[in-house]
Amino acid sequence: MMFRANPSVDDAFMPENPENEWQPSPEPMPAAERHGTDAVLSAHEIALIRASVTVVAPHVAELPAYFYGVLFSRYPHARDLFPPEMDVQHDRLVRALLLIVDLVDDPKHLVRFCSDLGRDHRKFGTQSAHYAAVGECLLATLAHFAGPAWTEDIATAWTRAYTAVAQAMDQAAAADAAERPAVWNAQIVHHRAYGPGLAEITVRTDQPYAYTGGQFVSMETPWWPKIWRYFSPANAPRPDGTITFHVRAVPGGRISNALVHQASVGDVVRLGLALGDMVLDPTSTRDVVCVAGGTGIAPIRALVEQAALDGVQRRMELFVGARTANELHGLDDLLHMSRQHRWLNVRAAVSDEDAPAGSSHLLRVLAESGPWRHHDAYLSGPGPMMTAAGRLLGRGGVPLERFYYDPFVQLDVPDPGATAGPGH
Repeated sequence: MMFRANPSVDDAFMPENPENEWQPSPEPMPAAERHGTDAVLSAHEIALIRASVTVVAPHVAELPAYFYGVLFSRYPHARDLFPPEMDVQHDRLVRALLLIVDLVDDPKHLVRFCSDLGRDHRKFGTQSAHYAAVGECLLATLAHFAGPAWTEDIATAWTRAYTAVAQAMDQAAAADAAERPAVWNAQIVHHRAYGPGLAEITVRTDQPYAYTGGQFVSMETPWWPKIWRYFSPANAPRPDGTITFHVRAVPGGRISNALVHQASVGDVVRLGLALGDMVLDPTSTRDVVCVAGGTGIAPIRALVEQAALDGVQRRMELFVGARTANELHGLDDLLHMSRQHRWLNVRAAVSDEDAPAGSSHLLRVLAESGPWRHHDAYLSGPGPMMTAAGRLLGRGGVPLERFYYDPFVQLDVPDPGATAGPGH
């Protein structure tokens, strides 16, 4: 199974408010321990870090509450900078730790991911001094749950790993601040209900907003301040600067329900930096196979628009799956685009309400339409559908290095021999 860099951990550690009253040392770690982002941990240090995680693993459910308890106890003003409800925050902390451990022996991808993380953290008002406080409390938390197994050598290894993470984030944020704002105000200019629990929302930013079709965007709403959620634009950049999102109201989803049922034209949301690598590889000349389901149609639609905008002539085979015909809300646009561009072919598969996103019929059509071994594969939609499609394509010869997919899902696909790093 591959572990992909997951952007939903981006606010796992840091506050979500520019007001800062913390007073830790401005150094991320003591100067003697700082090795910079070029530091490479030894095999022994990597083994120590992973062994310590094994020791702490039985306490993973307790770890986030303890960490934030230590953080808020030592730095009381920090509590006001986080959302009132910390349940999602707890989950993100665990995933952030797993990510660090997963990439600790891959400095190139660790630095790359952390650089994106640091740029995105600007929307929270994160400052250099925050990293020291977080690192101090993180190590205290790990030491608490590791107990007697926590040694000076383990503490040193974790310090080096965390310092590399903190410095990559901090340096990237500083460079980014010289080029663009941390957040963009975006006014809703169009709000259209597609059906129960689904809406198309178009916004216009107050300043130019750069992104590429296939990327995702974090959004904060006025109804739930300090809480950010990710949505994929359904279009490539337009001359008028508008961006369209397809939003489904999920059970318990505060942001999605507010956007679908409460938002209206004139309301203003805030956008963070566009991120993600599910974009067309400019170095590839291979044809493309895309599989999309549900609101996962949005980034694939944007990807197709981007190809047309850039004059890409690679052939694109697009498969769209849904449980019912009513859920194929973006299909008409895609079919219209296929009539305009000879390099685009679109096929839809509808099954029934008991099958996830039309997966059974979709996979049969996908399998019969191959072979795909010479294609780049782009997947977007519900996790079960994506995993099933990924396995089918993987067994058909598509190597992991040529998979590009929704970063909120981990795929468990067979690897014909190639190895891919985080970022696709």
